[in-house]
Amino acid sequence: MLDDFLIRAVLAGLGLVLASGALGAFVVWRRMAYFGDSMSHAAILGVAASFVAAVPVYLGTLAVGVMVAILVTWLSGRGQAADSVLGVIAHSALALGLVAASFVPALRVDLQAFLFGDILAVSRTDLIWIWSGALLVLAVLIWRWQNLVTATVNEELAMAAGINPAVERLILSLMLALLIGVAIRIVGALLISAMLIIPAAAARGLSRTPEHMALIATGIGAFSVLAGLQASLGLDTPAGASIVVAASSVYVVILMACRK
Repeated sequence: MLDDFLIRAVLAGLGLVLASGALGAFVVWRRMAYFGDSMSHAAILGVAASFVAAVPVYLGTLAVGVMVAILVTWLSGRGQAADSVLGVIAHSALALGLVAASFVPALRVDLQAFLFGDILAVSRTDLIWIWSGALLVLAVLIWRWQNLVTATVNEELAMAAGINPAVERLILSLMLALLIGVAIRIVGALLISAMLIIPAAAARGLSRTPEHMALIATGIGAFSVLAGLQASLGLDTPAGASIVVAASSVYVVILMACRK
């Protein structure tokens, strides 16, 4: 008989990959890996703000993520180099979050869980937040799918079709902020980007269409969650890191198979 905490961990992981597979495909196509890292680093500031304001962690991380997404989009549109803007915002937000955490005794105790994740400690309330956020991200991606794909492939073609590429970039940024906000309890701020990038990168060599790639990435993510949790229980290793290692192993296997 499976323990209750393990069932919650599996459900939380599957909720994450339900949205991260499709969203990760766009992160890989658009080469937004650094953007994902920046958003995840800024999430620590959101965690600190949540403790200070006594609001749910998910709301705090989401609020900070949305502000970062809007700020990056605005500064990039005013001629600022995107990578420089991301670097300044990401490291500033991370440093400010760590400084703020030092003044919150309760957060100092739990900080490692938010940095590296603690999927085995996910509660029923956490599951509601995770699945609600994941389903919302998935619904938005399905709604905007064709516009997002067109803007990703060719921005000039998108503009000719009446699609505003800047709007689609902002939508992707906001969906990243939402996903990172709900995923921080699962794999932590330092490993969130891995679950966005690695399954999608592994799926790229096996797919021929954008939809196919998103589905395969979701499947790889689900397998990684199950394999990582099994390894964590058997080897007594960190669950979040074990999930990422499982995803990395799948990537290596697919990479070697595609080169033969």
